Amino acid sequence: MTRAKSTLEQWRILQAVVDYGGYAQAAERLNKSQSSLNHAVAKLQHQLGIELLEVKGRKAYLTQQGEVLLRRSRHVTQAVNELEQLASNLEQGWEPTLTLAREIIYPMESLVCALNAFLPHSRGTRIIMLDSVITGTQELILQGKVDIAICAGVPPKGYLSEPLCEQELYLVCHPSHPLADLGTIEDDKLLAQYLQLVIKDTGVQSNIDIGWLKAEQRWTVSNFHEAKVILNQGIGFCWIPSFLVQEELASGKLVRLHLDGSQKRRIMLSLVIPNRDQQGPASKLLASLILKQHGIETRNSH
Repeated sequence: MTRAKSTLEQWRILQAVVDYGGYAQAAERLNKSQSSLNHAVAKLQHQLGIELLEVKGRKAYLTQQGEVLLRRSRHVTQAVNELEQLASNLEQGWEPTLTLAREIIYPMESLVCALNAFLPHSRGTRIIMLDSVITGTQELILQGKVDIAICAGVPPKGYLSEPLCEQELYLVCHPSHPLADLGTIEDDKLLAQYLQLVIKDTGVQSNIDIGWLKAEQRWTVSNFHEAKVILNQGIGFCWIPSFLVQEELASGKLVRLHLDGSQKRRIMLSLVIPNRDQQGPASKLLASLILKQHGIETRNSH
């Protein structure tokens, strides 16, 4: 293995001299003597056989070769800083990766706001987000495959949950669909005569689908965005979270159906930590920031 001619400390000193505008300023910031910095840079230039700095008056300027090497050196020192920070994080129990399950009727905007608040404190933690549906979320919790879960309805037995919000689902179709002209639909058996769009449960063992009214005809899709594409072609009807169809309803691209006794459905969404005994600091912080989005303060909130 070829031994490196230079050290990280030498490159950090060179960066400081450039960033702070000279040897004297860098020496003051680094709490080192000016002569030690002069010696370090001079030795670096000698070892490399290239002039990196030239002094004009009292200020040091980069040579063309120095600009190229300094730019590359910043990537190296930054990578080492991140590596050392990662080692420190792992020693303190800070998780390098968090996996989060989101029931797809939970607004992505709320989750993104929490993640954005988490980012400055994340210490490089990687986030894996899984969209899940009905028992698929519960399976992820029961199997311990996620660190944090936002689930719909009643969480699995034996798991504590923190209510976040209620989500409304509207029954909708295209204005050109025959159901759009019926006014109030008094009998859901009438709906069963038409094609229904349902969202597939992501659970391995389950055949439950979101909003199924036991229609004789149904198309099953994986998410509501696909359902809206189909609805916009005048095909079928579907239960969809209100926040996903506000614009279409306001513009008249979709219309709400009024089903007697069930014009809208409300589903509670809750935060579940599958393994609280082993929950690390990153998971605690992110969970607290998700709760904060719904006005729930915890000791881990920033």
